[in-house]
Amino acid sequence: MNGDGLLTGSLLLRDVRMVLDDGSLYAGDLLCQGGLIQAMDRALNSPTDRVIDGGGRVLLPGVIDPQVHFREPGKEYKEDLQTGSWACARGGVTSFLEMPNTSPPTTTVERLEDKLARAASKCVVNYGFFAGATADNIEALQQSAGLSCGVKIFMGASTGDLLVDDPVALERIFKEVPRLIAVHAEDEARIRERTRLFAGRTDPHVHSQLRDNECARLATAQALELSRRYRRRLHILHLSAAEELALLRADKPAWVTAEVIPQHLFLSTAAYDTIGMRAKQNPPLRSEADRQAMWAGLRSGLIDFVATDHAPHLLSEKDRDYAEAPAGMPGVETSLPLMLTALARDEVNFAQIVRWMSRGAAKAYGIPNKGSLRPGFDADLVLVDLESYEPVRAERMASKCGWSPFEGWSLTGWPVLTVVGGRVAFEAGEVQTDTRGSALSFQPPEF
Repeated sequence: MNGDGLLTGSLLLRDVRMVLDDGSLYAGDLLCQGGLIQAMDRALNSPTDRVIDGGGRVLLPGVIDPQVHFREPGKEYKEDLQTGSWACARGGVTSFLEMPNTSPPTTTVERLEDKLARAASKCVVNYGFFAGATADNIEALQQSAGLSCGVKIFMGASTGDLLVDDPVALERIFKEVPRLIAVHAEDEARIRERTRLFAGRTDPHVHSQLRDNECARLATAQALELSRRYRRRLHILHLSAAEELALLRADKPAWVTAEVIPQHLFLSTAAYDTIGMRAKQNPPLRSEADRQAMWAGLRSGLIDFVATDHAPHLLSEKDRDYAEAPAGMPGVETSLPLMLTALARDEVNFAQIVRWMSRGAAKAYGIPNKGSLRPGFDADLVLVDLESYEPVRAERMASKCGWSPFEGWSLTGWPVLTVVGGRVAFEAGEVQTDTRGSALSFQPPEF
C-alpha cells in the first residue's frame, strides 16, 4: 500500500457478473492488484487506485487467440504488432500467439528475439510467437524452446514462403523436435494436382473445389500418424472438413488438440456469392454440412477451442481476380461477439464460451495462470454488453486492414472494457495505447 492506504496498481470492478469455469454467474466485485486477481466477493471495500462500475455487465476471462498473423516484419502496410494488438484489445483478446510467415519468416532464434523485442515496445496485450519449420532448420527449432510457443508447419502452401511437404523432412521434424507441433494441414501434392485440373477457373467457388476436403483429410491423417509414431504433441490448426473430424473420432490421442475458426463456424461456401474473393482463405470455406459438423465437433470435445487465424489483407488486394487475391480474413475483433451472439440464441452456454475462448488454449499451450476468473490468476479480463446489439462496421475496426467478412452482421457481446494484467487496455470505445502486455511463458502441458 502507499501512504494513503491505497493498494498500488490496483483496480476494483464493481457490480459485475463473473463467469466461472462451470458457466455459473457470480454477481459481485473483483479486485485486481499487482497484475493479479486478488479477490472476488459479493462486496469489496478495499481502497484502490481506481474503481470502475460494471453496471451489472458480464465479466469473462480475457480471450486467448492462439492463431493470428500480424505481418510484422515485412508487410506492415497490412497490419503490424501494434495495430494487431489494438484490434485484440477492442475484441476482448488479451493474449495472442502469432504465426511465423512474416518476411523474413520467423525461422531462427534471432528472428524470434526480434519479434519479442518489437512486441515489448508496442503491444497493449500479451504475446507469444511460433517458430516456423523449414526442411533444414531443425537445430533452430530445438533452440527456440524457451522463446516460442511451439513449431508451425505449413504442410500446404499458403501466404508466405514457408512450406514443408517432403515426407522425409516432415518425419525428421516430428522425430527430432520435442516441441508442440502445430500444422496447417493441407496436402500440397493434391493442391498442385487440382490447380492444374481447375486451370482457367476464376470464380471464387473454385477455391473450395481446388483445396477440397480430401486435401485436408490427407494432411491431417499424415500428421496424426507421425504424432502417434513419435508420441509427439500435435495441434491441428483451423480444422475445416467433416472428414478430419472422422479421423479424430476414430482415434484422437490424448496429446492431440484441434481448433476451429469463426469462418468455418459461421460461414459456408455460400459466402462467395455475397462477399466474393473476400471469402478466400486457406483452408477454404466448406459446405453447410461441414459447417454444422464443426459445431458438432466443438460441442463434443473433438475440437478443443476457437482461434481466429486473423489474416489481414487490404481490400485493394482482396478485390482482385482469383489468381491475384490473397487468402485470409481478419477476425480478432469479432470472434467473441460472434460466439456471444450464439450464446444469446441459446446455441452455446457460458461454460463452453470460457473453455473455447480462454481456458482451452491456456491448457493446450501450457500458458500458466490464465483462462479463468480465480483469485491468484492473471487479471486479464473482458467486460461485455449482452443487453444490446450493434452491427459490425468497418469504420470501427482497429485492424489496419479496415474490413470484416461479417460486415453488417448484428452482434451482441461487444467488449466495453478490456483489462490486461490489471491495466485497462480498452475502455469507452478507445484503446489505451500506453498500456503494455507481457511476453507469455509456456510450460509443457500434461496430457
